[in-house]
Amino acid sequence: MPLHILIVDDEPQIRNTLSGLLSDLGYATLACASGEEALEIIQQQSIDLIFLDLRLTGMSGMEVLQRMRDQNLVIPTFMISAHADINLAVQATRLGAYNLLEKPLQPERVVLEVKHFAERMALERERDTLRQRAGVSEEMIGESPAMIELRKAISKAAPSEARVLITGENGTGKELVAEALHRQSLRKDKPFVRVNCAAIPRELIESELFGHEKGAFTGATRRKIGLIEQANGGTIFLDEIGDMSLDTQAKLLRVLQQNELMRVGGTQTIRFDVRVISATNKELNAEISAGRFREDLYFRISVIPIEVPPLRNRLADLPLLAGHFLAQLAAAYGRRAKLLTPEAAQLLMQHHWPGNVRELRNIIERLMIMNDEPAITAEYVHQALPNLTSSPALSSASLAPAAVSGDHGYALLDTNSDFPLRDRLEKFEYDLLLKFFELTKGNVSEMARRLRTDRANAVCAPIAPICTASCSATTSNDNSGV
Repeated sequence: MPLHILIVDDEPQIRNTLSGLLSDLGYATLACASGEEALEIIQQQSIDLIFLDLRLTGMSGMEVLQRMRDQNLVIPTFMISAHADINLAVQATRLGAYNLLEKPLQPERVVLEVKHFAERMALERERDTLRQRAGVSEEMIGESPAMIELRKAISKAAPSEARVLITGENGTGKELVAEALHRQSLRKDKPFVRVNCAAIPRELIESELFGHEKGAFTGATRRKIGLIEQANGGTIFLDEIGDMSLDTQAKLLRVLQQNELMRVGGTQTIRFDVRVISATNKELNAEISAGRFREDLYFRISVIPIEVPPLRNRLADLPLLAGHFLAQLAAAYGRRAKLLTPEAAQLLMQHHWPGNVRELRNIIERLMIMNDEPAITAEYVHQALPNLTSSPALSSASLAPAAVSGDHGYALLDTNSDFPLRDRLEKFEYDLLLKFFELTKGNVSEMARRLRTDRANAVCAPIAPICTASCSATTSNDNSGV
């Protein structure tokens, strides 16, 4: 599906030039000369991206951005101006602008920016598709004891109205936990509003949370509905709440105590019904001792504490996560899924992963893009993480699927020991399938044909979890059905 792009500029030459350039790239374009007309178009049609001139006849581009924001019309927007400066860029970004391009527009820059945006949109759509297909359990990948306990905690806390504080290091997936809590709650059909407390400037966060009235401060040209009001009936997720200033903490505490707020510059209180889920990567008890976080607010937001484990404490989940990312990225980039070899998986498990699951995804993406082979081997992992060292004890000859427990983890088999026949047969089957996977470059249908077996038996069951997710992507790419 092509991107639908709206071009808003009062200069006909710019409208025609941009429309022609983007149409030649395969995008669907609309063009108009005024902000008023642009607002009518985006309310009536589905628009993916906007090119918006800052200086328009009538309503300015900045006013159009403000109106879109007030009406909760979230559409990525490239601002274009012949008078760009840093203050203008900051102001436009605060109002939701995606980027600022200077006139005269450079065709190469426009093409590059739109292509990057289109790639990002494709990744996000693929992510959303995977979430819809698989549900929360697919996104929260892992069968380790730590992940099982985390899911249990979510299932118990979600149906209640209690406020939840999610703690954990950066990159562990705290937002996924918040989403799971909302999806499994009685408020699942109501809004889920995210607030990144660390990303909003200190002077704007109160206006963002509580809203403001027209004239409340310089630049407040109209009333703004705050994020807490927008979440009414649903859930508000206060991410990185540990970075909130003490002044804002005091005001938030009062709002949460009374379940009512007053917009900045307002005189009337507004009642609301919102469930509060918070998250932080900081140790709030230490922050309280240092005087940087209010103890009374801590008790208000942490009725139910949930800690998300770091990846190094659940390394058994790493092959599952890697396979999931390989499938996800293969679909997003339109490539055939790659196999992560046992040696590569074990080498990855030696890394400390300070960036947790987010770091793992980045590494897997790098390995997939920079590797032209059908399999990601230990050699490629060494190139991405040169400080790791191979261990003879973790060679491919000793790695096989768990044969007795029935879970999705791995068991290390010592071939010199007295293992049962069943384990030895499964080890042989695993090695055989791995060889054919590499031989056919990941083509599951071709594997099944050569082995004279069903496609489902060719890879997915015997060598899960290294390539379970990879097989899913492969089957969708070889056009041979499921």
